[in-house]
Amino acid sequence: MKTIQLMGDVDEQHRLHACVPEELPAGPVRVIVLVPDEDEAGAAWAQGIAGEWAEELPDPRQDLYTLAVNL
Repeated sequence: MKTIQLMGDVDEQHRLHACVPEELPAGPVRVIVLVPDEDEAGAAWAQGIAGEWAEELPDPRQDLYTLAVNL
C-alpha cells in the first residue's frame, strides 16, 4: 500500500477538506487523521479566538475583570 501525506482542514460542519496530487487516481482511499496534541490545538484555538474577537477585546465595556463601572 502506498502512503501519501496530506494537510487538510476540518470545517465547522465536520467535513474534511484536502487537496490531493493530480496523479492520484479517483476511487476509494483510507484516511487516517492525526489530531494535534493539546498544546498545539490550544495555541490554534487561542489564535482563532483572538482573531475573531480582535475588535471587541479593546472595548472597555468588555472588561469583566475591573472594579470600575463602565456603562
